[in-house]
Amino acid sequence: MPNDSSKVFLTFDDGPIPNVTEWVLDTLKYYNIKGTFFCVGENVKKYPEIFQRIKKEGHAIGCHTFNHLNGWTTPSHIYLDNIIESEKFIHTSILRPPYGKIKLSLAKQLRNSYKIIMWDVLTKDYDNNVTPEECFQTVVNQTSSGSIIVFHDSLKAQKNLKDSLPKSIEYLLNKGFKLDKIAF
Repeated sequence: MPNDSSKVFLTFDDGPIPNVTEWVLDTLKYYNIKGTFFCVGENVKKYPEIFQRIKKEGHAIGCHTFNHLNGWTTPSHIYLDNIIESEKFIHTSILRPPYGKIKLSLAKQLRNSYKIIMWDVLTKDYDNNVTPEECFQTVVNQTSSGSIIVFHDSLKAQKNLKDSLPKSIEYLLNKGFKLDKIAF
């Protein structure tokens, strides 16, 4: 990551999804900030207009595989083929393995093509047992300079996301952080 101590990075996994991703984009535009969207190739194929909007509005794009595969349980050749398939739709140099799981051997194979981006703040907005307030408190309690924060632009996360994202943005801005996209 760039070494600017005032920056934190908002990231969004699993989209694009109609209504949800568009709401995230509207929210980021309202606050005049950029984020990073780790897109699932299958969703990009289904919703190319939303993907184009993400790019047009100046956000960063990352690969999240084509079918959101688990890198620990999927055979390596299938995982690699899935990333290659996603590249037909997503052209990027950054990758976030779904679930944060990737075999070390795969990470080594991919290092010449991708920078693998993990995170240090996971809001768990996708978890039905987590409240929107708990998502927000995770941001409050775990974010520090240089943090990479994960939200999800998915139907499963929508309820928590819509409540916690604006509150998180306002909190971070009030704390003096600059919210930026990941760039390499």
